[in-house]
Amino acid sequence: MSHPLFRKKSIGRILHDAGLKGEGQQMKRSLTVVDLTALGIAAVIGAGIFSTIGTAASQGGPAVSLLFLFTAVACAFSALCYAQFASVIPISGSAYTYAYASFGELIAWIIGWDLIMEYAIGNIAVAISWSDYFTGLMGGLGIHIPEYLTTDYLTAARGYQSAMKEMIAGTSLTALPDSIHACYQAWIQAPTIMGVRIIADIPAFSIVVFISVLVYIGIYETKVASNTMVLIKIGILLLIIVAGSFYVNPDNWHPFAPNGISGVLKGVSAVFFAYIGFDAISTTAEECRNPGRDLPRAIILALVITTVLYIAISLVLTGMSPYTTLGVGDPLSYVFQRLNLPWISGIISASAVIAMASVLLVFQVGQPRIWMSMSRDGLLPPSFSKIHHRFRTPWFSTIIAGILVAIPSLFMNLTEVTDLTSIGTLFAFILVSGGVLVLQKDLDKNKEPVQHKRFQVPYFNSRLFLPVIWLGVLILICYLYRTEIGTFLSADAGSVRLSTLFSGSSEPTSLVSLMIHQIPMMVFIAGAITLTAVAMINKLSLIPVLGLLTNFYLMAQLGVTNWMRFLIWLAVGLVIYFGYSRRHSRI
Repeated sequence: MSHPLFRKKSIGRILHDAGLKGEGQQMKRSLTVVDLTALGIAAVIGAGIFSTIGTAASQGGPAVSLLFLFTAVACAFSALCYAQFASVIPISGSAYTYAYASFGELIAWIIGWDLIMEYAIGNIAVAISWSDYFTGLMGGLGIHIPEYLTTDYLTAARGYQSAMKEMIAGTSLTALPDSIHACYQAWIQAPTIMGVRIIADIPAFSIVVFISVLVYIGIYETKVASNTMVLIKIGILLLIIVAGSFYVNPDNWHPFAPNGISGVLKGVSAVFFAYIGFDAISTTAEECRNPGRDLPRAIILALVITTVLYIAISLVLTGMSPYTTLGVGDPLSYVFQRLNLPWISGIISASAVIAMASVLLVFQVGQPRIWMSMSRDGLLPPSFSKIHHRFRTPWFSTIIAGILVAIPSLFMNLTEVTDLTSIGTLFAFILVSGGVLVLQKDLDKNKEPVQHKRFQVPYFNSRLFLPVIWLGVLILICYLYRTEIGTFLSADAGSVRLSTLFSGSSEPTSLVSLMIHQIPMMVFIAGAITLTAVAMINKLSLIPVLGLLTNFYLMAQLGVTNWMRFLIWLAVGLVIYFGYSRRHSRI
């Protein structure tokens, strides 16, 4: 008998508890494969393509297009695993429910808590970013919104202090950088109540409230809004690709990887952030007309379409302007401004507002449905699983999700949560990839029946393919790092530190610094060796194993600081689990 912390729910019980075998509270089933694919595209194409792609391109050069491809492949392995789970367990809990069926309750709680980083906390950053684009768009139309209503208190306070230091040093107010000048104006113009300056990001708050109301009303209204925004987004991106291709200068693609492989890999977090969202489709399983058939198709279609668009955009972007100029907040708009095409730049700014609104929409749909599934299992209070009698939506969870995102977006500056959101999502991908291996073993062992024809990840024997793949990886590493390896093995090796081989930097670092900052990579290497051995011995399915390896590698690239934040977040979740959830579990 398994330990109570790792007690699993059978597929039959999961379906029964969701009301799929009786006349329980049912959600409205209105989503088709087209609607689901649109939701996936709506979630994926957002802040990543309109902002973080510039940062990644400025670090990795034109070769960032290959990073989009590599990241898409890594996501594809996980996408296939999500597709199998969504087909076998068509329930709204997404990775949380999948983990419950494969790893047990404790791991399910951890992933449920972890997904808050992807959905709720990630949406705070999206809301703040949306506010910046919206304010800029309004300014371009001649509508000025006071600075103290478009920024957060802490940013304004810090900007004011920086402005005062600059002006004391002799810099004039008009010579201050635009960002600092805006913060200064926000601080001095803000009204005060009892000595406290009233500074808040009203547009960010407003868009979250609007989206939350739309999600509360119903899934049909949500899908109509999502489909409309997706059509607009794809049309704008195609305009950028077609119009931009006429201004591509092939000389800008040379050198293709100016900062080497290490420069390209610096953009991992930004590029992966651009792919977050395709998994959100699985949270709508109970509102699909045919989840077993349509969910797998939609997940794969959304990933393929966005990957093609991303690679095309990255090549056009780096071809239109030197990569060194792309480290700006709005790179797509910037390159057209640089070419004196303000009308296209204006269209892009407007489309960015729509794109980020659609991301908010999908994640505000996803978060309540995960909480709904957790509540059904007793891990959250019963209110979280209540379905509105008229709108057939999880109304209480939707309200709480709205509050959790809207209130912090008023006062907080969370522009640094990109890495935290990425590491949380990668962790979910790892568990889903591993969960497929465990679930398949349990299904074969227990002969548990599945009620409908299901999608299954294609089987390839790891014992046959993994050695070949690892050999190719080693050859690639030797080629990419041939200079560093040659120097390390030469007579002058004493002057070269081992960190050169890890970081790709020519600057030596101390052994202590190396040990600290390379802990994630060391953990990955140890884990990869162990997983490879287990996969080969047991002839495990290759695709889930590659999903584990690639996503674990991407996690290792995010740095030790992000790992520490991630572990602290999980520790807080464990306190809640042992304080409430474990005692109220229905298993």
